[in-house]
Amino acid sequence: MAGLERFLADEAATARLGEDLAMALRPGDVLALKGDLGAGKSTLARALIRALADDAGLDVPSPTFTLVQSYETRLPVHHFDLYRLSSASELDELGFDDALAQGGAALVEWPERAEAALPDGTVWIELVHQGDGRLAKLSGQGAAFDRAARSLAMRDFLATAGWGEAGRRFFVGDASARSYEIVSLAGIAPRVLMNSPRLVLGPPVRDGKPYAVIAHTAQSVTAFVAIDKALHAAKVSVPEIHAEDLEQGFLLLEHLGAEGFLGQNGEPIAERYAAAAELLAMMHGKAWPDRMEAAPGVFHDVPPFDREAMLIEADLLVDWYVPMLTGKPAGNALLAGYHNEWNKVLDRLEGSQYTLMLRDFHSPNIIWRGDRTGHDRLGVVDVQDALIGPAAYDVASLAMDARVTISPEIEKRTLDAYVAARHAAGAFDEAAFREAYAIMAAQRNSKILGIFVRLEKRDGKPFYLKHLPRIRDYLRRALAHPALSGLHDFYAAHGLLEERPL
Repeated sequence: MAGLERFLADEAATARLGEDLAMALRPGDVLALKGDLGAGKSTLARALIRALADDAGLDVPSPTFTLVQSYETRLPVHHFDLYRLSSASELDELGFDDALAQGGAALVEWPERAEAALPDGTVWIELVHQGDGRLAKLSGQGAAFDRAARSLAMRDFLATAGWGEAGRRFFVGDASARSYEIVSLAGIAPRVLMNSPRLVLGPPVRDGKPYAVIAHTAQSVTAFVAIDKALHAAKVSVPEIHAEDLEQGFLLLEHLGAEGFLGQNGEPIAERYAAAAELLAMMHGKAWPDRMEAAPGVFHDVPPFDREAMLIEADLLVDWYVPMLTGKPAGNALLAGYHNEWNKVLDRLEGSQYTLMLRDFHSPNIIWRGDRTGHDRLGVVDVQDALIGPAAYDVASLAMDARVTISPEIEKRTLDAYVAARHAAGAFDEAAFREAYAIMAAQRNSKILGIFVRLEKRDGKPFYLKHLPRIRDYLRRALAHPALSGLHDFYAAHGLLEERPL
């Protein structure tokens, strides 16, 4: 069993430990708080629950008499006090197992009364008096303990940056293991704390290589730092990096804001999409190196969006979407035909403009800053997976936003803004661009159909399925280009474009 210790000099330090643990908490976790009366268990629990709720004034009464108090926070958290328990078997009557099974986490005071009934992955936190303060002893094994230890390492990183007393609040997570927090100190603008652990490579899927290697997914935070710095030097508004730990994967970043591209009812704001297209046009007029410096002597080689990467991504459709439709794996004939048609289409990219391709240039990753002017109105985040690839890809990612329904009219307006800006900057082959746009839109949306099904089937996230009708519509639009007629006919023949009940 692993362990670590933290000296807590006062109540404020105890509350900060509660915040640190809250940032690491996930559904199914159990935190067991041990300590004598007055050791600080209630202070720790109160701070943890308030951090989860993002409400510093939340009333958090002791559950001594009720035995359990439940809170609907970022994830449901259930605060148990077992002091009055007469036997461990009574834990079932309190709904302990049900709380965890339904996606909640548990915070348990006086866990000694039911120690044998707590799960193996429980994180134990013992508070003992030491001098004028108290010592927190953490122990456990498994994912929950590892996350808690990493969160404490993030607090140490903040301390080295002069932000050791900052308040921490969950900001956003994404489909990877990365997560982001808002950290704040009185009198200073809030910043973003980025937690980017090194990518864990999956099993080999083709030619002895994992999917992430073939698709050129960034494996460490070095990629983000190098690309962010290159974009900043090119006058693209990306977060300034205030502090970094490349080895651990921690960054303290400028907070660009939280306003996005959608109106109050979730509708896309056409003018903002057009402005983003014009930013892409500016970027695509620049020459970008394929080797970028993250730190003195530390470089990131920007991978190419090569045919192998394009095909492994497109294969997500036959790997996940087709089995959902048919109830069985894609057959050899379908796979062979699929690859044949895609290879013919990708041959047509020869001669297309290749440039720095941010890969996920869509509304979740673009901040609208209406108080600025020009391209500075657009703050760009989540750049670590950038490649050297077709310029048309990011335009397709923007104009066929995977999580927002973009009408054909707004798609056209976005494309027209990009094309006009490219023409204004000099010679531009519009016909070649529009063909490459259709190809990249078809490739990206084929990939996304597969990803959204995979998120439901493999990762237990069914809410992504509601996006499938939108992605099919985008795919039909892309495949309407004459250059993709063969691929369109193949998709149609296998029912891949038909609407399906959710």
